[in-house]
Amino acid sequence: MSALHRLLRHPEFGAGARDMASVAPGLAAWGLMTGVSMVQSGMSLTEALAMSLLVFAGSSQLAAIPLIAASAPVWVILATSFCVNLRFVIFSSMWRNYFAHLPLRQRLAQGYFSGDVTFVSFLKRYPTPQPEPGQVPYFWGAASVNWLAWQVPSVAGILLANTIPLSWGL
Repeated sequence: MSALHRLLRHPEFGAGARDMASVAPGLAAWGLMTGVSMVQSGMSLTEALAMSLLVFAGSSQLAAIPLIAASAPVWVILATSFCVNLRFVIFSSMWRNYFAHLPLRQRLAQGYFSGDVTFVSFLKRYPTPQPEPGQVPYFWGAASVNWLAWQVPSVAGILLANTIPLSWGL
């Protein structure tokens, strides 16, 4: 059995996915709105898709969109995004207690897929800051649902931005 198959079948992977499923509709609504906003602010399809996939941080995207639309200097956009995402420094200091023993490549992947709601859900499930069996599968179950709940509606919003009525208020 492959490592991926073991991960997907682990009971904690399912628990993480179920825990995240309760907030997925809210994430999806924000993702859809952000995707539409990117295109309606003047970003090209390629730019919006790249931003959605590379900048997996909704608040940073939402802070950057009006700056991009206003043709702000790149350093202002980057500084704003950096400041908005400073909370991830705190998150990473907490993640260290759980995942420092993992290889760097895996920790980097977890850093990309980590989000606010994943972090809260994980700490609720594992409040004691020490490695325990099941934490990695739980993280990936929660992170997978979080990522999909954001990316699928965000991409849909990007692709459908010009067909969604303005009356929706997105």
